[in-house]
Amino acid sequence: MSEGILSVQNMSVSYGSIHAVKNISFEVQEGEIVTLIGANGAGKSTTLNAIARLLPASGEIRFAGDSLMHVPGHAVLKKGLAMVPEGRRIFLRMSVEENLEMGAYITPRSSMQEQMEDVFRRFPRLEERRSQIAGTLSGGEQQMLAMGRALMSKPKLLMMDEPSMGLAPILVEQIFGIIRELNAAGTTILLVEQNAQAALSVADRGYVMETGRIVMSGKAEELLASPAVKKAYLGG
Repeated sequence: MSEGILSVQNMSVSYGSIHAVKNISFEVQEGEIVTLIGANGAGKSTTLNAIARLLPASGEIRFAGDSLMHVPGHAVLKKGLAMVPEGRRIFLRMSVEENLEMGAYITPRSSMQEQMEDVFRRFPRLEERRSQIAGTLSGGEQQMLAMGRALMSKPKLLMMDEPSMGLAPILVEQIFGIIRELNAAGTTILLVEQNAQAALSVADRGYVMETGRIVMSGKAEELLASPAVKKAYLGG
């Protein structure tokens, strides 16, 4: 397999004496949905934050052929890598429209409106609520807003951290339907999820993390059929 749009090699991340991610390597090819699954505390979110350069890491992280190891976090977005963080982290006192504008700070003013209209096409509910204060939205709507904000920069790779967290099953289904649509429209996606069933149902490939290490990888359908994955993560 050729070097993907994202290549992580021998990456480790520590918090003081805690070794949270231990020498992991994986790739994401352009056009794929790749998921990292595992229990809470496995190191999945830490991995995304290190790739986004929000945490220091050792090893090598390459995106679109360039090393990210000395790129500051605020500059990663300009390279075409955006993240929907765990817990959404929208600006609760700003309107929906103002939140979207915050996601477009690297976008030329001339094309910002076009990008916002594209987000509204994908998320009609956000257009209906464009003037509403974000903190008054439902959990599902806030997740849509976090996704829309990330899409305002037209990323080549979208990283998503626990998009289904705290949502009712019907909303989880809706969010994962949107993930499929984004990918079909050309966005490469790296997805972190505790809901392994939902994640593997949309992904092309997956990696299983346990205590900071990648312990298994394969095509999504292979992982769904794996007795070990079924027992540990699918309730089988």
